[in-house]
Amino acid sequence: MPDSEAICYRALSELVSHVDTKITVHKDPTRPYVGLENIPSRGAHLTGWSLASSSVSTNSIFQAGDVLFGKLRPNLRKCVVAPFNGYCSTDILVLRANTGIDPSFAGMVLRTEQVGAAAEMRSIGTKMPRTSWKHLRGLEVFCPSFPEQSKIAKVLDTVDTAIHETEAIIAKLKAIKQGLLHDLLTRGIDANGELRPTKAEAPHLYKRSPLGWIPKEWAYPSFGSLCESSAFGPRFPSDAYDENGPLATLRTTDMDDEGNISLSTMPRAAIAPSVFADHLLRPGDIVISRSGTCGVTGVFAGHDIPVVPGAFLIRFRMRDLRLNRFYRRYFNSPQGRPYLGRLAVGGVQKNIKGSDVLNLLVPLPSPEEAVGIAVRVESIEQHIEGNRQMLFKLTLQKAGLMDDLLTGRVRVTPLLTEAERRKECA
Repeated sequence: MPDSEAICYRALSELVSHVDTKITVHKDPTRPYVGLENIPSRGAHLTGWSLASSSVSTNSIFQAGDVLFGKLRPNLRKCVVAPFNGYCSTDILVLRANTGIDPSFAGMVLRTEQVGAAAEMRSIGTKMPRTSWKHLRGLEVFCPSFPEQSKIAKVLDTVDTAIHETEAIIAKLKAIKQGLLHDLLTRGIDANGELRPTKAEAPHLYKRSPLGWIPKEWAYPSFGSLCESSAFGPRFPSDAYDENGPLATLRTTDMDDEGNISLSTMPRAAIAPSVFADHLLRPGDIVISRSGTCGVTGVFAGHDIPVVPGAFLIRFRMRDLRLNRFYRRYFNSPQGRPYLGRLAVGGVQKNIKGSDVLNLLVPLPSPEEAVGIAVRVESIEQHIEGNRQMLFKLTLQKAGLMDDLLTGRVRVTPLLTEAERRKECA
């Protein structure tokens, strides 16, 4: 291997120096203050900051380009490069790149699993473990020449930027979804598929109801009047679980907070489906959690083996399946979830009674309008899911690149040369 490509390892103390400058009084109150809560786990960018006036304790002083490394609970892997000058919590190590070291490269090295694992292993304490610069400074890490450092930083910065932008798109789409959901569940859509004007704009299009103002065309029946049947999930012994069993059980933990159901996480049981024939789920059934996270609502879409709801779920079978997607969104929304939440009774472990859900008054658009509302929401959910998948791919790509480029396993110069050659041939 040519000398220029020889793998070079150096102690962390040769890459960065610990800056231990503190300040308690005479702070500039307009300067940014960064706490551990502003550094995301395994992220590359600050999630926010406060003004220095919000911190009355002693702070560390940092400059733009310094690496902010969380020493409290190092298992959380909190490390970013500071984008500005400011103050930070003393639970954050301020590390400044030495001469001949690219600050971005230094930040990436300190975000590697090698450094994170060492910080975790060498931390002191049980409930609130802390690492220290003394225990990290001697750790040997890959450190090539400055030009190669800059090229590695450029490659990884490009992926980091794509990740950050995708996260921002997801956050924006979620906010748009919440606003759209509020409008759809309070105003609905007209015969042309457009949102009705607001009550302030067209009061004649609305009427009073026990649920507040709703479109004139909507009714407000009891939920039970819309259901063909309902049932609690059955209980069976824990020793009945068998990964090859012919029956699957849908639990509350197999649904996220928006009611998305994960078929892959459902446990299986060595029990004949015929034993629970009356409990088996059908495609289109609504399931609502009655204990723990009370009120989370999902719609079962089917599975390749029989499925029963778990003991902490209530199954509702609607007479008109065109309504189920609407009620999933309604019960999981800020408009509908509080009504289910108020039904929860008990002490530490609150529970919802199925009879109370059946008696609950709900808004009722026409089946056609209910489908149209669900389709509008699902459209934006598809955009969110597409970006989530992209984020997952980018995160995997970043992890692979960090593992290759920051260990010297793959050198960045040949990669860039090949990329440039392909660009010229394109």
